Amino acid sequence: MNAAERFRKAIEAGDFAGATALFADDITFHSPVKFRPFEGVEVVRALFGVLQRTFQDFEYVGQYDGGPDGHVLRFRTVVNGKQVDGIDLIQLDADGRIGTFTVMIRPLSALTTVGEAIYAGLVADGVVS
Repeated sequence: MNAAERFRKAIEAGDFAGATALFADDITFHSPVKFRPFEGVEVVRALFGVLQRTFQDFEYVGQYDGGPDGHVLRFRTVVNGKQVDGIDLIQLDADGRIGTFTVMIRPLSALTTVGEAIYAGLVADGVVS
């Protein structure tokens, strides 16, 4: 089982520590609401802490093969009462760890809601000012 599959299983089990332990130290996280990516395992772990608190009824509803090092996980969740549909694009590095994580969300109104909620959580946790 590769890191993307272990990540999905950990998230579905509510094991965010186990999920984020699969990240490479130099992970790059491309957010759908921020132009510049989040970089480095500590910042991305902090971001996932906010996601854990913000996403309600999160579930993966599909998985697509993206080749030996790329994986696509389709998800649904609720943020502040708004239904959110999205995909996680996961790229493994040369060591088989999650090196790049890209999130895409639809519809636009859900993306706006997610962006506002995540930003508020990051400010509250002191990750951004």
